[in-house]
Amino acid sequence: MGDSDTSDGAATGAQMHWRALEALYASAPVNSLFKSKLEIVGEGLSRITFDVDESVFHAAGAAHGTIYFKMLDDASFYAANTMVSDRFLLTTSFNLHFARPINGGRVIAEGKWISGRRRVLIGEARLVDEEGEEVGRGTGTFMRSQIKLSGLGGYRVPDGK
Repeated sequence: MGDSDTSDGAATGAQMHWRALEALYASAPVNSLFKSKLEIVGEGLSRITFDVDESVFHAAGAAHGTIYFKMLDDASFYAANTMVSDRFLLTTSFNLHFARPINGGRVIAEGKWISGRRRVLIGEARLVDEEGEEVGRGTGTFMRSQIKLSGLGGYRVPDGK
């Protein structure tokens, strides 16, 4: 079975978890500061569409490194959290590579779970600009926390899904 709905139209447990993760991302107060949207595209896979404008530029006129980190961390984190349905993950380390400056426009962060399911998970992500060029890449290590996903107000399956 793929990531589409079952033949009777009901969503699988995994798909409900994915939709709840998307809602959790949207509910985070920090994300009200950015024009972005998370999509869980399959088990261990995420995509964040992010619009970069001058409000996140450093003094030399390109996106500040914190924006690279945010997009890469979020994409790899949510890809990894698709593999864990009971607990919120925490980033314990992150390695970041800047390839090119982002001068604005739409950027896609593509996240992928790499390994681990029990206590520590590893994910990676890459940033692709509007021209299809990779502008950054990162790898994160994530650990299960004591925080239950079900206890977080933003973790819910949206109506109609």
